Amino acid sequence: MSQTDKVHQTPTAILKGPEDKVNLTCSHTVSSYNMILWYQQSAQNTALKLIGYVRFTSPTVEDSFKGRFDVSGDAAANKMAYLHFPKVTEAEDSAVYFCAASEAQCFTIPSLLYKNPL
Repeated sequence: MSQTDKVHQTPTAILKGPEDKVNLTCSHTVSSYNMILWYQQSAQNTALKLIGYVRFTSPTVEDSFKGRFDVSGDAAANKMAYLHFPKVTEAEDSAVYFCAASEAQCFTIPSLLYKNPL
């Protein structure tokens, strides 16, 4: 089995109108993976933007997507996560959505200790 066969997203294509609800599902088959991430790629900005992720059962939505998107699921035991749009509201919501699965990394970001003087 190839790496791409281990992560599945459904539906593979969807067409919705303004104010419609959208639900996407992502699943994986890798026993050591415990994190599922959701990304958006819009026609206006082709860079991948992280919407949010589920680490084990703990969901996180990035600040720029809060209030418009929700993530949920169990990335470890059930190996599934969901991306919900309560309603399509912005032109940028018309986009390509990707999910990815990985092992969660534990790290601490140290607080800013000093600033570079300019």
